[in-house]
Amino acid sequence: MHILPAIDLRGGKVVRLEQGRAEAQTVYGDDPVRVAESFQATGATYLHMVDLDGAFDGEQKNLALVAAVAKATSLFIELGGGMRTEEAIARALGAGVSRVVVGTRACESLPFVRAVVEKFGTERIAVGIDARGGIVSTKGWTAPSPWTAPDLARAVGEQGVRTIIYTDIATDGMFTGPNLKALQELFAAVPEVGLIASGGVATLAHIESLRDLNARIEGAIVGKALYDGKLKLADVLQAVR
Repeated sequence: MHILPAIDLRGGKVVRLEQGRAEAQTVYGDDPVRVAESFQATGATYLHMVDLDGAFDGEQKNLALVAAVAKATSLFIELGGGMRTEEAIARALGAGVSRVVVGTRACESLPFVRAVVEKFGTERIAVGIDARGGIVSTKGWTAPSPWTAPDLARAVGEQGVRTIIYTDIATDGMFTGPNLKALQELFAAVPEVGLIASGGVATLAHIESLRDLNARIEGAIVGKALYDGKLKLADVLQAVR
């Protein structure tokens, strides 16, 4: 299982939100390159990045900073936020991103999902499923969709997607632990797809619960707990070795 420390960008700054609420923002710095370098120096090999401006507005706003992180490190970078056209995806991959995360657009158009998987490859495209109470939210978690998380997972799996990043909005940034029940429902819905879990991780026991949940758990995203000092990245990486 991979550990993916998270860098969320908004207005060029490194921030974290609670439950995705724009008004519940904490700024942790204005140098994402330095943060990414510190993660790599500690032993991380993966990095989860989100362009929150892109998620809210639908257009990439922080790609230059993402490119700077890619240039300064050798991390496997996955990037979400504003990936709503083939051109946006191509720009992100051209900036050094290893994998893009399609969220809102996946809810709107399954043909789009199939097209970008076929064009860029399964290893370069993941789908982000962000759910509150089992209902998928879009546009930076501001708009509910008609999809349930398991139904969308099945649908994108049928389009060739092989990696899903699942975020439980209710637990995100709240330190209450991952939503294991929701993850189990997704594993049952898509037996051929690997999952990366996001939301609620704050202790080593939470990491272990994810590791032991299912052999198809590919990774866990850890954000606010690292920035607030509840977890040390070195300890988390050691726990999954």
